[in-house]
Amino acid sequence: MPEIHARVLDDLSGVDAADWNRLAGGHPMLSHEFFHALHQTGCAAADSGWLPQFLTLWDETAQNDGSGVPPPRLRAAMPLYLKSHSYGEYVFDWAWADAYQRHGLAYYPKLLAAIPFSPVSGPRLLAATDAERAALVRAALALAQNASSLHVLFPEPQEAALMQAAGMMLRSSVQFHWSNPGYGSFDDFLSHLSHDKRKKIRQERRKMRDAGVSFRRLRGNEIKESDWALFARCYNRTYRAHRSTPYLNLELFQRLGQTMPQHVLLIVAELEGKPIASAFNLYSQHTLYGRYWGALQYLPCLHFETCYYQALEFCIEQNIKVFEGGAQGEHKLARGFLPVKTLSAHWLAHPEFSDAVERFLTREHQGIDRYVDELNEHSPFKMENNK
Repeated sequence: MPEIHARVLDDLSGVDAADWNRLAGGHPMLSHEFFHALHQTGCAAADSGWLPQFLTLWDETAQNDGSGVPPPRLRAAMPLYLKSHSYGEYVFDWAWADAYQRHGLAYYPKLLAAIPFSPVSGPRLLAATDAERAALVRAALALAQNASSLHVLFPEPQEAALMQAAGMMLRSSVQFHWSNPGYGSFDDFLSHLSHDKRKKIRQERRKMRDAGVSFRRLRGNEIKESDWALFARCYNRTYRAHRSTPYLNLELFQRLGQTMPQHVLLIVAELEGKPIASAFNLYSQHTLYGRYWGALQYLPCLHFETCYYQALEFCIEQNIKVFEGGAQGEHKLARGFLPVKTLSAHWLAHPEFSDAVERFLTREHQGIDRYVDELNEHSPFKMENNK
């Protein structure tokens, strides 16, 4: 039988990237390169309130063929952070933290399993078997005894079932995703929409052309330092225009472009030859993840074209099946994105607060179901597409 040992890592520099990526299964935002860049650039690090506490399981079984003890083999992993706040999470628990504070209790630090700053669904229990996944959940709950709580954001449904079986509470939320059944062109996609939605999108795209705005879609190694500098200017300006502090820095985006160029798409909008907006996306063979954008000036429909329509065209050209456009945003419905329920799992150490949160989640879940039903009644697609 293998000797499996758990280790908590505050850095991925000692983990072989190929071993980690084997567990990540090709998901760009679960890759060693992505997490390591977040940590090394200070975006998700102890100083920013994201202390990495990555839970890993290692096979340290000795060989019996006389060759000695092999290097430990990474069997499973769970991206965990010890958080001193709730920023950058997209599943909001500020009310829970406030309730703790009003009762003289400490909600922070809490333990969080997530992809920082990204509401992206996908594996959170990086393992080959359910037994290893269950072992990760047990180890995470044991580690959470030193915090107020454990939260796992946007896991896959089968993982959420394991967490629920281990005593965690499930929470539902809604995102809007676009699906590509094999459209031949953007016009082919439009032909499946209802008349009013198709007309609206064409009008929005025409406004960009009439204003003289053009677009460049840059992939990986096509992106120059000047393009990254432009994106950072746009991103920072837009955050500050909304009275927010940018989570990410230029160094991170440059590093992602260098270490994982095969997953990076940068869209640049230009007016009279001068760049005015930019959007950063990551993608795999199956899914495009629309992430961050910014603009140096306001133009009607500039956001829709830069963040959605250019990315949709890219998905159609590359036969990418799903476009995850980020959290919330009912305006996406009219542009071909349909509601998708996502999950999170929660465990609170304090029994009375745990009971109160469980009652709240039961009521919230019923409201989410009604909300999704209502959204589906307003599908942007023609009736024959809804059968």
